[in-house]
Amino acid sequence: MRGHGRWVGGLAAAATAAAGVLALGAPASADPDPVGTNRAERSPLRVATYNVSLNRPSEGGLVADLADGTDPQARAIAQVLQTTRPDVVLLNEFDHDDDGAAVDLFRQKYLEVSQHGESPVRYPYAFTAPVNTGVDSGYDLNNDGRTGTADDALGFGEFPGQYGMVVLSRYPIDADSVRTFQDFRWKDMPGALLPDDPTTDEPADWYSPEELDVLPLSSKSHWDVPVETGRGTVHVLASHPTPPTFDGPEDRNGLRNHDEIRFWADYVGSRRDSAYIYDDEGTEGGLRPGSRFVVVGDQNADPHDGDSVPGAVDQLLDHPRIRDPRPTSQGAVEAAAVQGGANNHHEGDAALDTADFADDAPGNLRVDYALPSKNLVVRGSGVFWPMADQAGSELTGMYPFPTSDHRLVWVDLWVPGGH
Repeated sequence: MRGHGRWVGGLAAAATAAAGVLALGAPASADPDPVGTNRAERSPLRVATYNVSLNRPSEGGLVADLADGTDPQARAIAQVLQTTRPDVVLLNEFDHDDDGAAVDLFRQKYLEVSQHGESPVRYPYAFTAPVNTGVDSGYDLNNDGRTGTADDALGFGEFPGQYGMVVLSRYPIDADSVRTFQDFRWKDMPGALLPDDPTTDEPADWYSPEELDVLPLSSKSHWDVPVETGRGTVHVLASHPTPPTFDGPEDRNGLRNHDEIRFWADYVGSRRDSAYIYDDEGTEGGLRPGSRFVVVGDQNADPHDGDSVPGAVDQLLDHPRIRDPRPTSQGAVEAAAVQGGANNHHEGDAALDTADFADDAPGNLRVDYALPSKNLVVRGSGVFWPMADQAGSELTGMYPFPTSDHRLVWVDLWVPGGH
């Protein structure tokens, strides 16, 4: 793993620090919802993904907002997590800071404090690491004649760490085995869909050779975070591909989104599929055959509607090693009917939607996924999107949203005993 990754965990913290990984101060309060040593044998493992929109316009803004425990958005997000109680959850759009202060504040002052009567929840283990958003490339990546803008960063962002990621877990994280792929270059993917400048005759030339030498595939990062569940390891494959919009006819963001999704399809595929992959420590290859995993994240791609490259997310949904539990909610059906607009013309099933986007375009979409490997048994799944007359609807609501324009997506898994 990257030496500047952040891992948090009770008794293992000292050993982790000795291995060169900074161990953050774990929340000290007693666990109100303990994970027993044989809990995995008694109940399914709930894995979730949630784009929490805890991003702020300036560096340090999230830490400042979380500091006193009263931020209304963070409280509402914590209540969603206390209501759904995932064992492992990826939080997208959680601004990264090098000290991990925001992660600790969110756990201590929000998750471990009852929100509107919900039982607190403790996540003793966490992983976060730097991302590419807001990191200046030094080049004019959007070809507008300027450099140093948010659109010229290695991943769109106003400052390094904006729109970051965090994995929270009630089970230990195998810190020594985490793999990150922040620096994997887009051009090193065989058959990469590199964008073309439509004003020239040369193919795939939107980016210069010098730009391609520094441009990573990941707009944020890709992480393989192994979680020790008590019945074997489950690899949490976390990412947040760029939205396939906010570009021009070259479709540079749409093509990058496609290939960011493809990365996981290749990573869990055959040895031949994954042979080109290298992580940030230089280790080559993909996931060991037979490993158990869950692909989680806001993939920013709907299989039927929206602006993504056709077939982008189907690379995962139709993958021979991946199962699609097709989580649904009645709240999404209701929202699509009430809001109308683009929703009236969608081809996809509104019950599968996970994000409440602008009504005129693109409408509500399925973009957030928790996709387990086929060697895990699915016991249930769902999207936290209550109907307007149901408890919890105050946590989703309508724009401006009290939490996020995305909904938490979860899958319950039975982990067979084994490696």
